[in-house]
Amino acid sequence: MSTMNISLPATLKAFVDAQVTERGYGTSSEYVRELIRKDQERLHLRGLLLAGAESPAGPPADAAYFEGLRARVRDAAPTRR
Repeated sequence: MSTMNISLPATLKAFVDAQVTERGYGTSSEYVRELIRKDQERLHLRGLLLAGAESPAGPPADAAYFEGLRARVRDAAPTRR
């Protein structure tokens, strides 16, 4: 694992220390890693949403569409005896 040193003003360090204590992190590094992972997930989701917004519109999600989905689920479900 690589090491990175960061400088924080006293108020931010106090906030991080409080989060570590209150939220059960073992170290401030664990807390920062979790923040970075959540930001990565947020960026990934944003990319998916933007790609979806730019894609062509699909068929309408009307009653017939949902009935078709239900039928596919029923057909794919194992038969109970």
